[in-house]
Amino acid sequence: MKLTNRSQLESLSGFQMPNFLATSFYLDTDKARQSRKEIAVSAKNLVTGARTDLETMDMSREKRESLLKDLEKINAFCAQSLGSYNSPGLAVFSCSRHDFWQVFDLPHGPRNRLIFDQNFYIRPLHAVMDKFRPTCALLINRREAKWYSIYMGEIALLDAITSDVPGQVKKGGFEGTQSKRIERHIDAHLHDHFKKAAQITFDQFKKGGFDWLFVGCENSSFSALDPLLHPYLKERLKAKLKSKPGDSPKTILGECLETEERLKKADEEDVVQRLVSELERGGLACSGAKETLRRLNSFEIQTLVVTHNFSMEGRICPSCKFLYLDEPTCPVCQRKTDAVMDVIDEAIESAISKNCQVRHITPPSRLDRYGKIGAFLKYKL
Repeated sequence: MKLTNRSQLESLSGFQMPNFLATSFYLDTDKARQSRKEIAVSAKNLVTGARTDLETMDMSREKRESLLKDLEKINAFCAQSLGSYNSPGLAVFSCSRHDFWQVFDLPHGPRNRLIFDQNFYIRPLHAVMDKFRPTCALLINRREAKWYSIYMGEIALLDAITSDVPGQVKKGGFEGTQSKRIERHIDAHLHDHFKKAAQITFDQFKKGGFDWLFVGCENSSFSALDPLLHPYLKERLKAKLKSKPGDSPKTILGECLETEERLKKADEEDVVQRLVSELERGGLACSGAKETLRRLNSFEIQTLVVTHNFSMEGRICPSCKFLYLDEPTCPVCQRKTDAVMDVIDEAIESAISKNCQVRHITPPSRLDRYGKIGAFLKYKL
């Protein structure tokens, strides 16, 4: 199954496994950088290492048997499927005790890891979703228009039209009267062509939705198209492309991916700059793991901002689900807290469950100076 929307992550995050642990398996399967044999060896080493770790873990026989079955299923899947697997990354989520099994094809290779925890480890999936924006690329000239969907590093043709726009002719006729009439005729056809293209673009937005719109055309065509675009489309118009309707999908995809990367970098820098500015003026922002967790527990966070792959051990209250760095006892309900391997991952899942936005920042960045994690706040208690 391909990772396509955030509802898939919400489903994983919401899956309950009372009294049992879940297994999350990530594997870099990018054959452009490694051989099939190297990929298979990496998978085998992950499973073997996890079996060794299980021998030293203090848990009930039922929990251990469930995790061992997870490892057997993952090992069998890799042995059967890796040879013909074509996606750059693989993610597997399993809980045999609750008969759960889910496989995701990823658009780029993740860091190899196998994790046992109370919840599925889905932070890398959030990072993938944050990296890629659903994009529509409209390529248009005087007669043709094509629409492409760009998402998760893949391109797909959405629609194409060809309009009967007369070619330009030399001026002629008595005192230019005939040429002006011809020009008005051509302009009317061009206006209809661009108007139709603008309407189809809006229809595509209503049908599937996209975050960004890229337009590839000459400047004269853009000046004719721009006034006809719906305000919703103008809000999403992020870049102009050099690609033309007749270019190959590969060429178009290459330019779109380069444009996405540039926009993503600029967007991340803007987020960090706004956070730092808010922090320096003592506004609605916080930074550092301890303070950010405290604000998250108090439902004060609007947007969580975290450095990609930043992790820390921590603790969670089994009753309140509040997160801490080192509190052995929950200050709220006085229950003993449980250790978690990655409290930052737990914070991301908690933020999502509270309908907060999560932004992943590629290191290095200015966020590193502020504890690699922070947040914009809705208010301060």
